[in-house]
Amino acid sequence: MTDDDSTHDDGRTRTGADGPRAIYDAIEAEVSQVLIGNTDALEHLTISLLTRGHLLLEGVPGVAKTTLATLFARASGLEHGRIQMTPDILPADITGTHVYHAETGSFTLQRGPIFADVVVADEINRATPKTQSALLEAMQERHVTIEGETLALPTPFMVVATQNPIEMEGVFELPEAQRDRFQFKLTIDVPAREDERELIERFDENPELAPDDVEQVVGRDAILAARETVKGVHVAPPLKEYILDVVAATREHPDLVHGASPRATLAFLDGAKARAAIRGRKYVIPDDVKALAEPILAHRLVLSTEADLSSVGADDIVAEVLENIEPPGAETSAGDATAVSDGGGETRR
Repeated sequence: MTDDDSTHDDGRTRTGADGPRAIYDAIEAEVSQVLIGNTDALEHLTISLLTRGHLLLEGVPGVAKTTLATLFARASGLEHGRIQMTPDILPADITGTHVYHAETGSFTLQRGPIFADVVVADEINRATPKTQSALLEAMQERHVTIEGETLALPTPFMVVATQNPIEMEGVFELPEAQRDRFQFKLTIDVPAREDERELIERFDENPELAPDDVEQVVGRDAILAARETVKGVHVAPPLKEYILDVVAATREHPDLVHGASPRATLAFLDGAKARAAIRGRKYVIPDDVKALAEPILAHRLVLSTEADLSSVGADDIVAEVLENIEPPGAETSAGDATAVSDGGGETRR
């Protein structure tokens, strides 16, 4: 056994340069040269990348949603494409189409921006439902169909979409089927005063600072290898039951018309594994599940009319569900040194 594979007495794994923990640390360090804060969003982006997920970023204009996605793609060394979603954009503008060449009398396939590793769908709720539906097949099945021809998308492939929550004119709410395909939904807030002060200083010293200043720090092979590492993270049976209890509670909640789908259950399983691996563990703990509950569940829940009129939010319901369901206690599985615990004073680095 090498040092890279060795396990510490507390059950943590010292990962090598290609491990999930090292990948996150490298991306975070590189992106932070341009972007200040948003480490939580970077972690969720890394989790999605390592678990074949997609992510929806919501925030007011000017909080660097698109910049964050672009910086993440550049640091991870992946080809990225941006789609500026507008009401007049067509599905073929996303997937591509066959173009006729009069001089040869033949058609050639012109691939759309969907054929990229990281696809940034900027202001996704400005596109019509018909155009939004062009992403459904790609997000779930990792391929697109163009005029009867089915074409595979790159590996890895993920969609990072942004939306503005304060504009009501000229926007179309994402349908439930579209929202459900996003593993996480995160809210990007206005930075804290200290972070904004540092932002001023940084751009005062270097007004030309831009995403181009971020370099690739991770290779494609490392990402694919880290995905395999994540798959091997252990989830104890009590934690699987805990995930099932949390999801089931949303389906039975009186303030909800529709609760979370089985896709949300799998998002918990995969996301908790990746979060544990990023923290250098070979096993999932209840804190992994609880930390991911709101970004996994809130955008999937459909509130009843009464709850909506009472200003009850989806995040309030998620918090209530977590409070009412007791997580599994400490358990040790003999032979593999896995544990179920609250994590105590866990640190990532």
